[in-house]
Amino acid sequence: MTGPRSQLVRDTGLHETWLRRPRPVTNPRARLICFPHAGGAASFFRDWPRWLPADVEVQAVCYPGREDRIAESCVDRMDDLADQVAEALGPLLDRPAVLFGHSMGASVAHEVALRIEDRHGPVLGGLVVSSRTAPGHPGGHKAAPESDDDLLRDVAELGGTFAAALDHPELRELMLPVIRADYRLLDRYRPRDLPALATPVTGYLGDRDPQVTAESMRPWAEVTRGGFTLSVLPGDHFYLMPQVQRLTGGIATLLAAV
Repeated sequence: MTGPRSQLVRDTGLHETWLRRPRPVTNPRARLICFPHAGGAASFFRDWPRWLPADVEVQAVCYPGREDRIAESCVDRMDDLADQVAEALGPLLDRPAVLFGHSMGASVAHEVALRIEDRHGPVLGGLVVSSRTAPGHPGGHKAAPESDDDLLRDVAELGGTFAAALDHPELRELMLPVIRADYRLLDRYRPRDLPALATPVTGYLGDRDPQVTAESMRPWAEVTRGGFTLSVLPGDHFYLMPQVQRLTGGIATLLAAV
C-alpha cells in the first residue's frame, strides 16, 4: 500500500519503548513484528534477520519485566498489553507488516491485529500464529500452578532451551515472577466476540507439541475472512528453534507477497 499508508500513523515515541531491532534496515521494504511466548523476551528473535531477506526489518516486542525493562512491572491483562503494543506499532505501519506470535505471543499478536484493523483498516500483510490454540477453544493453556515446583514442571513439559535455562538458580529467580505474570494474563484472558479480520492468518505447529494440536489450531480459520493455512513441522512446543530455517522460509514467502 502506498500514499495513504503514511497518513495513517503518528509517531508517539512508544515504539522505542516496546520494540527492539536485532538488525536495523535502511529503508525496509517490509517489517516482521515478533511477539514472544510466556516468559519470553525480544532477544528470542535476535538471530532471525540472518534467515530473512535483507530488505525485511525484524522488530521484536519487548514486554515489561524482562531484559532492559526488568525494573518495570509486568503487564498481566491482555487488553492493557495489546492496547499499548498496538499504539506503539503505529509509526511502523508505513511499510507492509506481518505479525508473528509464538504461544502466548500468538494471542497477543491477534489482539493487536484486531486493534490495528479497527484503527487503521486492513493494512497488515498477514498474521502468523504459532503453537497456540485458537481463541475461544479449549486447550493450549493450563492454569498457573500455585507452587513454583509445579510451575517449573509445567514449563519443562513444553521443551526447548527455555525450560533448561530455569535449571540455573539465578535465572530461575529472575524468570519465575515473569512467567507467573504471563500465566496470570492468560488465565484472565477471555477473547471477545469480534468481527473476523481481513488479514490472512497462517498457523505453524510442532508435531510433538504436548499441549497444542492441529485440531485445536484449525479453528484459527474462524478469526479471518482472508484465508487460513496450517503447517505442521517436526518438534515440540518450541519446534521453531530447530526448525527456524523452514519457519522463516515460509514467513519470507509470505512477506514477498505483501
